[in-house]
Amino acid sequence: MEKYSIAILGTGNVAWHLAPALENAGHSITEVYSRDLHRAEKITKNLYTAEAKTDLDFSDSKAEIYIMAISDYAIEQIADAIILPENSTLIHTSGSMDLNILGYSSASYTGIFYPLQSFSKSRPLDFEDVPFLLESDDQETLQMLKRLAKSLNSSFYQIKSKDRRALHVAAVFASNFTNHMIRISEEIMNRQGLDFEMLQPLIIEQISKTLQIGAKSAQTGPAVRGDLNTLDLHHQFLNYNEQLAEIYKRVSQDIIDAN
Repeated sequence: MEKYSIAILGTGNVAWHLAPALENAGHSITEVYSRDLHRAEKITKNLYTAEAKTDLDFSDSKAEIYIMAISDYAIEQIADAIILPENSTLIHTSGSMDLNILGYSSASYTGIFYPLQSFSKSRPLDFEDVPFLLESDDQETLQMLKRLAKSLNSSFYQIKSKDRRALHVAAVFASNFTNHMIRISEEIMNRQGLDFEMLQPLIIEQISKTLQIGAKSAQTGPAVRGDLNTLDLHHQFLNYNEQLAEIYKRVSQDIIDAN
């Protein structure tokens, strides 16, 4: 497997996991960039030879690939400002930003290396469980991205920007919104002085069942049954918080309409 010299731009959750994973796969991490030196050093101290860097002049860098693991709103600004050596490849890891946002950079080649997974610094992650969505207008760059994914033992899919955006929206519903609903249920339990652990078997079974038989078949509860009396009682209980009551009402109505 071909090995690459890679610079990481960013110090968030994705960079925190991706930098050491790439190094463990045999690649060389040359630099980690952040405007905050301390944040960059938190990552480089767990790497072999990477240097912490606070400026965007990479003209003397030995890296071949520059991975931007940064917030979506910063991608265009960083891509326009970064100074890169000849024949460099600049890629971003965003699920929602187009490939053409890198079009005005000084890179010779551009691409997207989007990990379709939820990242938290406090939780270890096996990259075998991280599918990557790849995109580039250059076939050699696309092959390089495939080799990067393979080196991490990750699956990968070649996805165009418009389809990746749809997938990213679907992922927000499946992951972020699901997590937020669980957070709400935890707050309700805590407010009542009840142990949230009582709900954990239910949550595990629901996710497992949904993946096994499909979400439509796995849907249960008062809304799908059309149990208006129970829906009313629940809505009254939530009157202590108008926002939660409205969320309950809207989601319940959407379940009714979907069935």
